[in-house]
Amino acid sequence: MADEPATDHGPVPPPAPVPEEGVGPLAPEDAAAGVPECGDDIRGAEAASQTADLRRAESDEREEDDRGYDDLRRVHQLVSNNFYGVVDASGAAFGFGSGSAPGLAPGVIEPDETEHALRFYVAPQPCFGEALDKLRDDALVVLTGQDNCGRGAGSLALLREVLGDKARLRSLSPANSLADLAASRELKPGQGYVILDYVGELHVEAVQAYSISRLREELRRKGSYLVITAGGTTRRRLALRDHCVPWRAPDPVVLFDHCRESLPHGALNPETEQELRERVREQRRPADIVAAAVVLSREGVVKALETLRDMCRELVQELFRKQPAPEDLIPLAALAFLEGISERTFEKECAGLAAYVRGWEESGGVPATEPEDLARSALSGAVSQQSRARWRDRAAGLVTTGHRPGPGHGAGRSERCLVFTEPRVREFIIAELHDLYGYELWYPLRQWLGELALLGDLDTRTEVARGVALLARHALVEVDESMLKAWSGGPINQRVTAALTLQFMCDVEHLAPQALTIALSWTDNSGPERALTAAMALTGSLGSLYRLEALNWLWFLMQRGERIALSAHRSLVLLLQTAEQDSERALFILRYVRTLLVHAASGSRERSIVLRATVQLVETRSLQSLEPLTAALLRTTPESARHLGLLWSYVLHSTHRSRAISALCRTLVQLRDTPSVVSTVNELGETMRNAMSERQWTALRHHLSIVLQRPDYAAPGAHELAQVLLGSLRGRPSADFRRSAMAPISVAPFPHAQGGRSK
Repeated sequence: MADEPATDHGPVPPPAPVPEEGVGPLAPEDAAAGVPECGDDIRGAEAASQTADLRRAESDEREEDDRGYDDLRRVHQLVSNNFYGVVDASGAAFGFGSGSAPGLAPGVIEPDETEHALRFYVAPQPCFGEALDKLRDDALVVLTGQDNCGRGAGSLALLREVLGDKARLRSLSPANSLADLAASRELKPGQGYVILDYVGELHVEAVQAYSISRLREELRRKGSYLVITAGGTTRRRLALRDHCVPWRAPDPVVLFDHCRESLPHGALNPETEQELRERVREQRRPADIVAAAVVLSREGVVKALETLRDMCRELVQELFRKQPAPEDLIPLAALAFLEGISERTFEKECAGLAAYVRGWEESGGVPATEPEDLARSALSGAVSQQSRARWRDRAAGLVTTGHRPGPGHGAGRSERCLVFTEPRVREFIIAELHDLYGYELWYPLRQWLGELALLGDLDTRTEVARGVALLARHALVEVDESMLKAWSGGPINQRVTAALTLQFMCDVEHLAPQALTIALSWTDNSGPERALTAAMALTGSLGSLYRLEALNWLWFLMQRGERIALSAHRSLVLLLQTAEQDSERALFILRYVRTLLVHAASGSRERSIVLRATVQLVETRSLQSLEPLTAALLRTTPESARHLGLLWSYVLHSTHRSRAISALCRTLVQLRDTPSVVSTVNELGETMRNAMSERQWTALRHHLSIVLQRPDYAAPGAHELAQVLLGSLRGRPSADFRRSAMAPISVAPFPHAQGGRSK
């Protein structure tokens, strides 16, 4: 699925921010002449002291934000390198280029994507027929029901039924306001639209019946159709009630037989087939039934039965049926939120959870606003229990040990860590903890998680975020209100943990829209700390999945107060850094910024803001190395030359000219030993030349030739590559340019080959 270009109508940013109190420079004191009154010296000293305190506070805040983005950058580096290297304890699908079901990410759904998603589709009746009638009559229908019951596939099937097999459908953001859709330019004639996992309006105003009626009439007028999928609570909304159809999954055996007819398979003996059908009948998720049919076709009946039996889940359920004792339950609960960290760190934090539980019991079950200092000692008599050895009996078949190198160390300095035998064990344990245990466990557990989010190291906080994201699959409201709401407004460690939790929530399709909604709810009227957390959350998976929404809201935050704006700029840079290996997304970000530059009026505040963002993008480094990111993009994504050339042409004629020149020189130095990039650099120069006047181009040639003489940039081959860049003075290469372009580029070592020093 591809996003439509952001340049069709320009970006559609959120509403302009309202000026905040305390933002902007302080007004100068009245300079009126006169005789000083008594006490002026004292007031002046107090004002100076307050100014100094304010500057110290701002410095502390900036330092805190720096630490937060350093942590985010480290996590993103680990994620793009298969988190934790050899020991992949989480098994999450978290990644910036991971695939998702058609329609989850806003954008165009191509016919072949729809065909692939519906290759085994069986329409559930009577709900499919009822929804189809509503869609044809009203051009709008809402499919409600439990998660994983096939609503998403049903929405595509309905639209294909009314528009034909070759229709190009479009997915809209779940954060869209239905009341605004009718008045927007997004609705085109004869199109099919889908909003998957709609979560409701972002603002307090409810969707009114008049707005829904207007949207329906607009869809009818244009001959277009909209299908929305949502949870069952949507049926209670008066404005949408008449458009809702309760959705049900198809009969599992019917779906299984349909899949078998479409797949090659061998004959089964009656007893085996009967057992297979009994297992299929127990399934509730259409995706699990399809998976079992595919396994049956490819790997045989034994593997198919293993898939349907789900031995992993049964082992976890059996463990909890035995009602584990506290000395077994507490470590298991701790591991569910701290899988894969070093064993010694895990033991320390596990003892902390035991202390919270003991403190809760000793208090008689009366919640405290903030727990008193609890002794961090182990449980009574635990020293003699050989606690590490007990893991063999405590969770047999579920927990094992592995080794993970520490940051910056090789395998020789790896530490032992505890991991689950299968990635899904972690999710199943959290599900059992949620289903079987109440306040007596979850109150101290929440307190412990809050402490880890505040005081834990980065590895610990990252695993806490993973565990809380898994908990959100079963208790989203509790996670949002009891954890994320507090963490997003707390100190930087908690804010980073909250941001990472939202990103890990994107591993589950129906939680991704909820993560987006939570992040956007922090952007306005929720305090500066939560706005900063939202900017952090809009990087990584969330920013990859909802790329246009992320860019629009980061642009919105750039127009807020200085601290929030700085955070938004950093998030934009991090978004581009994480897109280095995803050429489509990298080009989308560059095109978006270019569009902002085109639409920002010369001399305006908006132009100043976007120029500042642009120069930060062209001078940033790669996430995985010290080389300029622009060099990495030009090497791996030649199409970026046109966009980067336009961005450079703008920023080279602004107050950021010196920084832009230095960034361009660092890029040329880094690329000097890559002969294959010569044509790309030539296109970069052509694009810059076409965007400049003769006078501007001549000035650039002069300035660049001077800067390249500095020791940092005077590398063998850099001047030759600069000639490739600048040789198209009149749009056609000169003879000298041809010779320099064809000449071999030196690959001699250069001490500043990774970018040189930033001037």
